[in-house]
Amino acid sequence: MLARRQRDPLQSLQRRSQELKQQVDGLLFESQLKGALEASKRRDLYQRCIQLKQAIDENKNALQKLKKADEPAPVGNYYQKKEEEHNLLDKLTHQLQELAVSISRENVTETGALTEREEEENSAEEDEEEDEDDEEESEESRGEDEEAEEEEEEKQEGESRPEATSGEYIALGDFMAQQVGDLTFKKGEILCIIKKNSDGWWMAKNAKGNKGLIPKTYLEPYNKEEGQESSEEGSEEDTEVGDETAEGAEVKPRTDSHWSAVRKAISEINTVDVLTAMGAIPAGFRPSTLFQLLEEGNQFRASYFLQPELTPSQLAFRDLIWDAKTGSIRSRPSRVSLILTLWSCKVIPLPGVSIQVLSRHVRLCLFDGSEVLSNIHTVRATWQPKKPQTWTFSPQVTGILPCLLDGDCFIRSNSSSPDLGILFELGISYIRNSTGERGELSCGWVFLKLFDATGIPIPAKTYKLFLSGGTPYEKGVEVDPSVSRRAHGSVFHQLMTMRRQPQLLVKLRSLNRRSRNTLSLLPETLIGSMCCVHLLIFYRQILGDVLLKDRMSLNSADLISNPVLATFPRLLEESDIMDALRSSWAEKESTLKRSEKGDRELLKAVFLLVYHDCVLPLLHSALLPPSRWAEEETEAARWKGIADFLKQNQENEGALQVLLSPEGVHEPFDISEQTYDFLGERRKNLA
Repeated sequence: MLARRQRDPLQSLQRRSQELKQQVDGLLFESQLKGALEASKRRDLYQRCIQLKQAIDENKNALQKLKKADEPAPVGNYYQKKEEEHNLLDKLTHQLQELAVSISRENVTETGALTEREEEENSAEEDEEEDEDDEEESEESRGEDEEAEEEEEEKQEGESRPEATSGEYIALGDFMAQQVGDLTFKKGEILCIIKKNSDGWWMAKNAKGNKGLIPKTYLEPYNKEEGQESSEEGSEEDTEVGDETAEGAEVKPRTDSHWSAVRKAISEINTVDVLTAMGAIPAGFRPSTLFQLLEEGNQFRASYFLQPELTPSQLAFRDLIWDAKTGSIRSRPSRVSLILTLWSCKVIPLPGVSIQVLSRHVRLCLFDGSEVLSNIHTVRATWQPKKPQTWTFSPQVTGILPCLLDGDCFIRSNSSSPDLGILFELGISYIRNSTGERGELSCGWVFLKLFDATGIPIPAKTYKLFLSGGTPYEKGVEVDPSVSRRAHGSVFHQLMTMRRQPQLLVKLRSLNRRSRNTLSLLPETLIGSMCCVHLLIFYRQILGDVLLKDRMSLNSADLISNPVLATFPRLLEESDIMDALRSSWAEKESTLKRSEKGDRELLKAVFLLVYHDCVLPLLHSALLPPSRWAEEETEAARWKGIADFLKQNQENEGALQVLLSPEGVHEPFDISEQTYDFLGERRKNLA
């Protein structure tokens, strides 16, 4: 029996397009046949519109990626047929959009305040959720919640009065209706505001006469005299944006040098639009800005900021100076030197079942409202299936716990910016079940300014920070607009809604004398895990010995043979090998006598032996799969390989036997494993 021939790729897409056309025709016929529809029927039709739109977009994306070389046999008029399919999909998209607008227009007359029964049900649901949250919170958090509620109550009393209606507004961005009764619009569209509701959702009418609810955060007053110029001034490059936090910080206009990463994130917005339209993610989710910066190169990685920085003259090291009295590198105090503890993230919206979450994490960096001023540090969160909206962290990581989970972070910066602060971005890595597509989404962000208006550092205490949606360069975007739109007129219900907003709980800790002296041996600007500080200091001390004390001539810029200096920065990007070094060093240190632990030179010598025994074989082992972020199978395979290697090291009292074993497989030798080029690796001076 002959095997059935597989259909050609273009032919398969053509068949899929015809199936979609039949579904759209059926939907249009159904809407015309039933005439005036009930609200429930309209909602059903609207959801089917969204689902069909998503299916059409997927077919269109597959069509765009298709190439003539993919066909197993020649196809006549290939490009013409491909263009015809593209036009058909565009036509179907237009028909669905027209139908969705029609359904929204029919619903406007029924849009407004909730019925009394719905209000009671929503209020009871929120009260029940809040009771559960109160049982989970500690006494300290409860006290802080009460203070926040009192402040919010005073604020809401002043804001709960309805705003006066006024004229025309211009849209600052695209908005897709989230539910029946919303009005879809495009960036630059002029909208006439009919009614301004105090919950932030305004009733508007577009040029075609369609009416619906829209979020006020997407609008700004339209200047008729300036016309097009006014529209251009409200463009993405020039829009002035701000972020209101507990400290009243405001983000500056977008003029930073990292805007290319933001553009890259915006270019991926189509996928996010599809996921939003499907209901898979809240409207405030965006492609991760900080992840895009990390993907651009190494300038925002810890390995880059760990390298020495030259003076403007390029003749000496700016942040690595030898202290002849102590026989070591000189400590360098910085303007900001503190410890930050990540406690938890609460009320983080859940993605839909159509995407699988691979990692929940927080990325943080130093920020002045426009530019990232440090490396971007990532801490992975843990969560329980019973409380999926609560993320937790592991302060004071010890033993076998990975440093990736360490919620205790050191923060150093010598920036003189008056607006210096910490930017937090909550994110998820995900895979889309239907397509296998991977991505990185921001679930909200917040900016904590570290100095007040007079230049005094903010107090070391616990801060509850409410998250904003969108990117750090957008203003007034909510993470999940559906939460605030359920708010009712009373201050009590608005306060209850406020407590349902996504939030991040962090604690700033001041340094004691010992920790201050320890951190002062690190670079002036760096963020990292507290559990790795002692290893970073070993590296800095060895760096000082090699570059400042033992170099034959300080005028020489020759390559230096030193495998530790050549490879150690890689550990900051491969945290599991850093964990292996941390574990091996702790085991070795436990065998040292008290007098030996006080001998700095002896400790460095022992550290070098441990490093050669542990890190170098692992870095170049061909048995370990390449490190990949948020791939569970890869991470598990690397952990097993590392654990087996450390166990053999312990049994054989060193790595020599493992290295000489015929079972050991290693990458081909490369001279870069041994040579350190400080001119090539050094940080560029930004002065």
